[in-house]
Amino acid sequence: MKRVSVDIGGTFTDCFVVWGDQYIETKALTTHHNLAMGFNEALGKACSELDVDLEQVLTEVDSVRYATTLGTNALIEHKGPKIGMLVTAGYEATVPLSRARGYGEGLDNLGQQDLPNAQRPDPLVEAHMIRGVRERLDFQGKEVMALDEPDLRRQLRELVDRGAQIIVVALVNAVVNPVHEQRIEEILLEEYPSHLLGAIPVILSHQVAGRKGEYVRSTSAIVDGYLHSTMYHALSQLEQNLRAHTYEKPMLVIHNSGGMAQLNSTDALQTIHSGPVSGIGASEHLSLQAELGNVVATDMGGTSYDIGIVVEGGIKHYDFNPVIDRWLVSVPMVHLVTLGAGGGSVASYDRMYKTVKCGPESAGSDPGPACYDRGGMKATVTDADLLLGYLDAENYAGGSIPLNPRRARAVIEDTICDELDCDVIEAAKLIREKVDDSMANGLFTELRARGYDPKDFTMLAYGGNGPLHCCGIAQNLSIDKILAPPLSSVFSAVGAGNMHQLHIHEQSLYMVLYDSNTRELFSDYDRFNGIVAELKERGRQDLRRQGVPDDQILFDLELDMRYGNQLVQTTAVIPFHELHSPADVLQVITQFSNDYGKRFGEGSQAPEAGIRINTIRVSSYVRHETVKFEDIKPVDKAARQTPPSPSSTRSCHFVGQDGAIDTPVWARKDLVPGVEIEGPAIVASEVTTYLVNPGWTFVTAKQGASWFLRNETPAIRH
Repeated sequence: MKRVSVDIGGTFTDCFVVWGDQYIETKALTTHHNLAMGFNEALGKACSELDVDLEQVLTEVDSVRYATTLGTNALIEHKGPKIGMLVTAGYEATVPLSRARGYGEGLDNLGQQDLPNAQRPDPLVEAHMIRGVRERLDFQGKEVMALDEPDLRRQLRELVDRGAQIIVVALVNAVVNPVHEQRIEEILLEEYPSHLLGAIPVILSHQVAGRKGEYVRSTSAIVDGYLHSTMYHALSQLEQNLRAHTYEKPMLVIHNSGGMAQLNSTDALQTIHSGPVSGIGASEHLSLQAELGNVVATDMGGTSYDIGIVVEGGIKHYDFNPVIDRWLVSVPMVHLVTLGAGGGSVASYDRMYKTVKCGPESAGSDPGPACYDRGGMKATVTDADLLLGYLDAENYAGGSIPLNPRRARAVIEDTICDELDCDVIEAAKLIREKVDDSMANGLFTELRARGYDPKDFTMLAYGGNGPLHCCGIAQNLSIDKILAPPLSSVFSAVGAGNMHQLHIHEQSLYMVLYDSNTRELFSDYDRFNGIVAELKERGRQDLRRQGVPDDQILFDLELDMRYGNQLVQTTAVIPFHELHSPADVLQVITQFSNDYGKRFGEGSQAPEAGIRINTIRVSSYVRHETVKFEDIKPVDKAARQTPPSPSSTRSCHFVGQDGAIDTPVWARKDLVPGVEIEGPAIVASEVTTYLVNPGWTFVTAKQGASWFLRNETPAIRH
């Protein structure tokens, strides 16, 4: 296998190259003005290690895959085109009103409890750019009022005259029957043909989101339209860069659904959070292959801290109505929580609480932390880590970014020390303690909210800063086992390399499997089978368009079901995909009952209220060869080896410990599997730093994996 996969983050561009049996991990600073420059630098470093030129690598690899946070950043920075929107007449206020409670989407718990004072998000589409079209379909998709085409043409011209750069169409019940949305697209192309300079893109809501819910479907289409041009031009720029270096195959883009597709089969909305989702995908593979049981995936990079859960068996959690920035959308997305805590998180004085706060603002890659010596004027977590002795100023990032401790000291003194009247080391400890506590609180909240005990999980610590901060986070949660997985500094890029081509299609409907009033079972098998067949065909066409043969395409069927009019839906995975008899219907009901009982407790099922299907969802995918993780479990105590002599000793300061501690330093490449090191200690590699806190033991495993295990009796060397 020969493959290139890249995770373009807010601070670093991570590159993972598989070249036969060689795995190469490299990093470069993200070049936001031209993403291709950072990609070329990172891939160039990998080529140097392989002693192969870049053109040869791109000629011989089977694929190049991108995961990126570009869409997320564009949405946060509010950089997008002027949107014109067409809705069913009478529904012009749906998006501006935001269901009222929508003002709280994306806020923390405190903000959601005080909605009258919540700050409304800046609209992505202005109210005067929304136009009502005279048309109407009922809930079954039957035409109640025909589309008034002369009125439509007049509304389109008004939007264009007002400066609309993209048209979003979201009509009532379009997911049941899209005929009116499709006709609007035809008329738009008649009025403004694609061959005209400045032709206007059109986004149809039923193609972006397949479930009912006018508001969330509308916001999904708006966000997709808002990011359309940004993602199109940026990703096209990356693809053109590949073409310039002799790569002729289609570029693959990671989706937040946990799959990937070619650029021509990717919506902008699907790229949101694709980088962190790749890390969760890699965690799933690792959990299954190494039989780790429950794992919580934590990715600490330069800008953010991403949390995902994979329970035993490699099962991921999905959000079917995730909140992106401040907008509720209707797309299936692997569930994750993102905190504004990373190595580049800005530390400042909190005047209200008279202490230190960290994030969510980040110094990014340009100018970066003050110690990068590139003009950064704000104190960051990386500056604190450097002053506490954890980082090697001469060999940070393999020596490509020399650090300046004097700059770090100066900004922390100016920002923190003067306000708190403390020395610079104490201020750095406060920064370190604050950021670790924030990440631990976020992790604890996420696990507890889903009914899990942190003690039952192994914590995966990856990303450039994950192994540096993991002990401080875990000891606040009573987690005893931490695994820094193989290739931990580019683990999300590894996940991008392991993704399968996948498309998810779904349709909202009202389908009663058991009617509690008549006590009858569902019998319209042709209707059910027809919908499933149509969704399969849409997925098949997606994959055919990307050159996948029919015999390689696989399908999974999921049903969102509920008892009666309950608000809570439960997703049941159905192993068979057609209904032909009452026995088949009863089997679906039994599967739903079992899943419901596992989630809410056995005996909580309520079939007497009736059973209905709200959404039918089909995943169409093709499997690809993946990176194999060897046996990476910690070596038995009796078989562990003593480490070689440390390469150096460094004076380090730890939270909760008075004074400096002479801390031995080892190079990760010098440690064979089975070596045990008691903390405090530092293990350094070219791409990350493993910090072993007092009270923890570091154990090396195969394939570059490393374990942090909590000791019962801490051993501290002064």
